Parts: sequence; structure tokens; C-alpha cells
Amino acid sequence: MPPTPMMQQYHEAKQAAGDALLLFRMGDFYELFHEDAKTAARVLGLSLTSRDKGENPIPMAGFPYHQLDGYLAKIIAAGFRGAVCEQVEDPRQAKGLVKRDITRIVSRGTVTDDALLDPQTSNFLLAVAPGEPCGLAWIDISTGRFEATVVPSEKLGDELARISPVEILLGESADSLPAEWTEGRMISRRPAWAFGREAAVAALMKHFGTQSLEGFGFSQDDEGPALQAAGAVLDYLVETQKTSLAHIDRLLPYGVGTRLEIDEATRRSLEISQTMRDGRREGSLLGVIDRTVTSMGARLLGDWLANPLTDVQAIDARLDAVAELHAETSLTADLRQSLRQIYDVQRLLARVTTGRATPRDLSFVARTLACIPKLKAKLAGRKSARLSQLEGRIDLCGDVRSKLDAALEDECPLASRDGGFIRAGYHAELDEQRELMRGGKQWMAEYQAEAVERTGIANIKVGFNKVFGYYLEVTHAHRDKIPEDFIRKQTLKNAERYITPELKEHEEKVLAAEERCQDLEYELFVELRGLVAVAARRLQATAEALAEIDVLASLAELARARSYVRPRVVAESVLEIEGGRHPVLDITGTEGTFVPNDTSCEARLASRGDAAVQSAILLITGPNMAGKSTYIRQVALISLLGQIGSFVPAARATLGVVDRIFARVGASDDLARGRSTFMVEMTETARILNTATERSLVILDEIGRGTSTYDGLSLAWAVVEHLHDHVGCRTLFATHYHELTDLEDSLDGVGNLNVAVKEWQGEVVFLHQIVPGAADKSYGIHVAQLAGVPREVNERAMEILAQLEAQHEQGGTEEVRRQKSEDGERKLRVDTGEPVGNGQHLQMTLFETVDHPLLEEIRKTDLNTKSPLEVQRLVEQWQQQLAGDAVSSRPR
Repeated sequence: MPPTPMMQQYHEAKQAAGDALLLFRMGDFYELFHEDAKTAARVLGLSLTSRDKGENPIPMAGFPYHQLDGYLAKIIAAGFRGAVCEQVEDPRQAKGLVKRDITRIVSRGTVTDDALLDPQTSNFLLAVAPGEPCGLAWIDISTGRFEATVVPSEKLGDELARISPVEILLGESADSLPAEWTEGRMISRRPAWAFGREAAVAALMKHFGTQSLEGFGFSQDDEGPALQAAGAVLDYLVETQKTSLAHIDRLLPYGVGTRLEIDEATRRSLEISQTMRDGRREGSLLGVIDRTVTSMGARLLGDWLANPLTDVQAIDARLDAVAELHAETSLTADLRQSLRQIYDVQRLLARVTTGRATPRDLSFVARTLACIPKLKAKLAGRKSARLSQLEGRIDLCGDVRSKLDAALEDECPLASRDGGFIRAGYHAELDEQRELMRGGKQWMAEYQAEAVERTGIANIKVGFNKVFGYYLEVTHAHRDKIPEDFIRKQTLKNAERYITPELKEHEEKVLAAEERCQDLEYELFVELRGLVAVAARRLQATAEALAEIDVLASLAELARARSYVRPRVVAESVLEIEGGRHPVLDITGTEGTFVPNDTSCEARLASRGDAAVQSAILLITGPNMAGKSTYIRQVALISLLGQIGSFVPAARATLGVVDRIFARVGASDDLARGRSTFMVEMTETARILNTATERSLVILDEIGRGTSTYDGLSLAWAVVEHLHDHVGCRTLFATHYHELTDLEDSLDGVGNLNVAVKEWQGEVVFLHQIVPGAADKSYGIHVAQLAGVPREVNERAMEILAQLEAQHEQGGTEEVRRQKSEDGERKLRVDTGEPVGNGQHLQMTLFETVDHPLLEEIRKTDLNTKSPLEVQRLVEQWQQQLAGDAVSSRPR
């Protein structure tokens, strides 16, 4: 049986939708059919029914049209795309089947509706063009921000962590990205031609209306892969949005190397924008410092934290602005009060230019413009250059504001087709039609009174429904009083409904006026929307300025509330912090309980033979739970805050600009890829050693703990030497290997710090104070007690520890010494007092070997003077003695 015309229309739309779930508009519902219906029933919780119940029923599921946003959110969250197929023809004017077409395909990276977006977070769609280097381009279509760059393929994972896209476009034949890079992100495969260079450049120039892309800062030779990726993004948006993309008016080059670089592992370890435990914004650095009052400001602050500056002048420009706002308390308060009334203009403009704005969106633009003059006036005459520049970038857009204010009611509806949002007096014809509508209602009241008087039927009334229009209703008790010109249309249980020629004539006038009012209001709405779209570039620049003012004011408010100070940012590789505090724990912890600590770390030249050695390595020892990890993290976070232009949680700070921050903190594994915790640790450590520069900041926590004690100690020792001799960067190294503290005596760039601990009546008190010198204990058993390990286990551990320490002391201590071989290389030597020859290596063990009394006896025995039987008896005697000693020496 051939499909009906409507189902034929559906199949054509489904073919165009591809793998997206097709939401097919039918009257007041969106319907899904066939496999889409089964998927929707499972994913969206819809009831699965069927159409054409017969031999070949068609699975069907649907939901009311006004619930579209909610179901699109569920579709996207489940990892699907949704294709919205609308009625694109007015049913009143359609001849036969109403035309339908896909108006947009919605995926995670192409969302523009507020209901589907996090207002505080950018929503990036990213494309990867393969090659070496590879091309990257990313866009937030909800704001129009579009950027591209080229990066070495080995840095792709770090860039994905920095940008944090929600959807990634890859070529059909491109290799899949590692799972840890794409976790939680939607992957959309695109045809290879979408990444073609010539097609990409041509499409970009056509979209921007330019003869080349050099005006945006791109060279086809050097940034070809970046343009390929940008072209793939644009192609995808044209295919899915099916509307104007005029708000995407620039392609910005992202300069890799002009921002502080932070790799994926470091972002995770430092919890810059989300926590490690549950991936939430709350509890991260971004979550606790965000005092912005607009969505635009919140997104910009996240961008600043993801991309800290490395240019001292640019950093100081931001700090000057924050300092002025910090000093001008009333100014900051006034600015923040005005900003609270600002709407998300960036996302409003995206909906305006794509034709998806509502009357309420336009009213929000008008309200924002009404707040701007006062805010701009407050910024006039500011001392800091940045605030003055921002004031100059704010365009009052008076022409747009006056038009919107004159046209729109104070409260506007969402639906543009329902009318009721244009002010009286704005449009003459609309006022006339509205008066006709109001007059029609008055006429109806008068007509009803006249009918009562003419017929003598006191309870006659005039009603209206969509089927019959206006009618006169008379109860059966007065049936005999009905005049001849009353035409019966409907019989009810207790009454009859009638129409008259006069009533129908006026009905047509009223309904025509109502319809004309709706059409006029929609025409006026489209005109106003176009007015805003024409001014989009000016409004976008104003929105960007408002967002930055919000961030600067919020940083000033944070500094005032938390007693932050302005850091001195310099180009030299220094790090001086007095009374530094962890920016997250200082806020989330109990007020006044966080213990501040100092840090002094400077890359300096020291003479070592003919070579100049730059280094500044602080070794921090002390017990677990005492604050070593907190201390090294807070130094990294303070440096990061300083380089976004923020005041910092300290009493005083001098921060040398850092080009990269590396953090190897915490234990994690990657079992899916066959990598143990120790393998992950070594991989991340290798990356630090291979890519850190003398301007980097490295924080390391417990390197080498995932293997045997001496393997780990050897690796940690070698890592310190390499950082000292070959990198020369500022390094904070927290460790339990107390042997490393001897390096202070042999490496002039190494210093020891430890976390102070006080023992009192068998209890250990962690003072959380960083002091010079090395710790002599780790207090692991005390920490186990605090963690709730059973008392008998702790007591037994103390007994074993006492025995092991006694054995260690009796046997002496192996000495690990730094020595130079004849060729000048430093090597580790294990000194046991005995030579090791014939190429044999002594295997290090956890506890020192104590010479057994039998050894001396064996050494003195001259076997040449013994008979074979005597030798056999001596060996048996020695074996018995060793067996007895082994039993008696077991810990009890």
C-alpha cells in the first residue's frame, strides 16, 4: 500500500534529517515515526503508539508543540541530534497538504535557545582538521564567537581541555580521538570534502564578504589547516541552522604561545573550572571566585581563567582597572547595580540574527539599552586606561532604543504570532483594527439587548466558538418565540443555537479585524527584529565591553571581600609570596581557620664549572594531611590568578610571568588503555621534563610512589637533578623521600621546607605552617588513626615500626651519595662498605642488611684443610642455625 501524501512528506524530510530524530509538526503536536518513535519512547519516556492500525501499523510517539524545548534538551542530553520539521505555510492559505520543511537541526554544539544552554558557560562546537600541525576551529553559535588556530598534534588533547567543546566535528576517515579527550562530548562525522582547503577558504570569504582572509590575520600557507577546520564548522552550521548566520561576523586567530599554557592533567589537578570528584563548577577555582552579576561576565571570567595572559603590560592594564574599582567602592557598587539589570545581549543577538527571537527577546534588548546611559556616565573620566577604553566602546544605540521603546509594551509575550505586544499609538492602522475589534464587542452587547427586546426572550445570549463563530442561544422553553430570520445551527440538551445574516456579517468584520491585527503586529515585529539585526555589530561590541566591566568589577568585589592584594607582576622568573592562602579553601573553609604561608622561589644563575645553571627548587617534606599538597597548589593558583589580572589571596606578592604551569598531583589510572597509576604518573612526569622551560612553574607531589621504594627514590632523585641542571624552572616538589633533602647540600638551587608538626602526650598536631628545613618523620600511622583504622591495627603497626627502626639502626644506614664520574656525570652509588665487582649490581631493599654472625665464621673457615665429610657437617650445622634464627626473628 503506497504511503499517504503526508507520510510521503515525512519520508522526504527524514531523508534530509539523516541520523537526527525527526520531530514532525502535525497540528498541535510533534510526532516521531518508525525507528525514531521507538528511540524516543526509550530515551524520552514517551508512549509508543501506532498509526494506520492495520496490517502494517507505523510506530508513533509524540508530544505537544509547546514542550519542544524540554524534549530537545532530553534529546541532546542523550547524545542525539533533533531535526525540527515545521509547517512553513499558513494553513489558512494552503491548498491541500500544508508544506513542511526542516527549519533547524539541533545538536549539542548548535543550540541557541536559552532553555537549552547553561548561561554561565560557553557552548563550543569544534572541528579538527587532520595534519601536522592540525587545524582547530571552534565557535559558540549562541554568541557568534569564532576562533581558529593550528597546533602540534601532540598538544591536541591540551587544547580540547582548554576549549572544552560540547561537540567535535571529525572527517569520516579521520582517526578517532582518545576516549579521555572525548568523554562526555558529542562526535559528529563529516564528509572529507567538508575539510577541503579551497572550498573552505571560498566559503569563508563568501560568508564574510571579503576578497581574502588576511584581514582577519590568517595566511592560507601558514594557517591552512585552521581555515580548513573553520570551513568545516561553517559548512555544518549552514546545513543545520538553515537561516542567516549574520551574527558570525569575524574569524579570530588564536595565538598559541601568547597565553599561559596549561595541559589537560594540570587543569584537572588544579580544579580550575571543575572539580575532579564530580566535574562540577561549584567548588572549583572558577566557582568560588565568580562574583559576576551577568551571564556574559560569567562566561568571560571562565575564558580568562582558561587563557591567562603572559604579557606584563596587558596584565597590568587589567590590574590597574581592578585597582581603581577596588579603591572606588561606591563606583563599583553602582556599576554592579546597573549590570544586574543587563540581559544576555550576546545570546539575544544570536537569536535575532538567526530569526528565532521573540517579542520578549526584543523587549530585553530595549531594557538593556535603557540601563546603559547611566553605566556609561559612571565610567566617564576614569584613570585606568582599560576602563576608559571600555567606556569608549559602549554604544548607546539611541536609534534602536527609541524605536523599541516606542513600539513595544512593557511586558511582551513569547509568541510573535499571538499579538498583543505593540503599544497603542505606534501604528495607525493597527489602532484602527483594534478599535474595530473593541467596537465589535460593544456591537455584540448591543445586538444581544436588541434581540431580547425584539423576541421577548429574557435569557437569550450571544456566544462564540471556533466551529460556528458567533451564535444566539435560546432555551427550549422559548422555542415558540423564535423569529423567522433565526437560522438553527446546533441542538443542545436544553437549548438551540441560531445565527442571523446580520450576526454573520458583523462576525466576519470582527474576525477579519482580529486577523489583520495579528498580521500587522507580526509585520511590525519582523521590522523591529531587522532593525536590531542591522545594529548587531554595534550591540555586540557593547555587550563585550559590558561583560569585561562585569568581570573587572567582580574581581574588585572579590578582592575587597576576601582581603586580596594587588600582585606585582614582572617579566623576571621570581616568585615571592607573603602570607599566601589557597583561593578555594580560604573561601570554602571555616572563616579564619586557613593558615597563610610564605613562598620564596627565584630562578638564579649559579656558577658550576663552565656551565651556568638556573634553578629554584623547593623540596617540601612532612606528614600526610599536614598541607603539602595544599601549599604547592595554592602557589600555582595564585600565579594563575595574577596572570588573569586579578588581585591574589596574600599579604604581598611578586609574581614573575609564567609561560606554562605543570602539576603532577594525585593518583589516577587509565586501565582502559592498559596504563597503571604509576604509568600515568611517569607519562605526565615525562611530559613535564620534556616540555617545561626556564619560565615554567612546576609543582610535583610524591613522584615515584607507585613502585618499589628505591626505584621510586631513584626516579624522584633523578627528576630533581634534571629540573635543576637542564630546565632551571621554579619548582615545588612535595615528597616523603626524606633522602632527597640531602640535595640541598649538593645542589645550590635546591632548598628544603617542611610542614611543622607538634607532638604532645602521644598525639600529633598538624600546624599547617611551612617552615625552613627538612622533616624527620612522616607520621603515617598517626594519619591512619585519624582516618579510623582500627586501634589494634595501629598498635600493631607501632610495634612493627619500632622493631624495624631498631633493626635499621643496628645495621647502619646505606649512604646514597652524589658523585661525579671521570667524565663529569653525576651518578648514584650505594655505599655498603663492600666492593661490588664483576659487573654485578647490588639490589636495593627496603631495610638495611645486617651482617649475620655466621658470615664471619664462614669467611674464616679454610675448606682446603677439611675433609668432604667435615664440610658436609659444617654446612648442615649452618643451615640449622639459619633456620632457627629465621623463626626467632619474625615480628610478633
